[in-house]
Amino acid sequence: MATEQELQSLFNTLDIDQDGKISINELFLSPGLSAIISAETGVSSPQELLAMHGDKDGSISFEELKEVVKKASNLT
Repeated sequence: MATEQELQSLFNTLDIDQDGKISINELFLSPGLSAIISAETGVSSPQELLAMHGDKDGSISFEELKEVVKKASNLT
């Protein structure tokens, strides 16, 4: 379980280009962090996360990620 602050920190680390979204490429560049995201969201892969919960452009914003983590009951 993560706090919102921890989730924001993780998001910022994954958002390499600092555009406010995490792309599939950014998820693959950090497989360890990507695994944490998968554990917190209950989603098995970065592709599934983006397909189910991301924008049509293949990325996910912090607010979208936060909602997925909340739905998985892993946000404290």
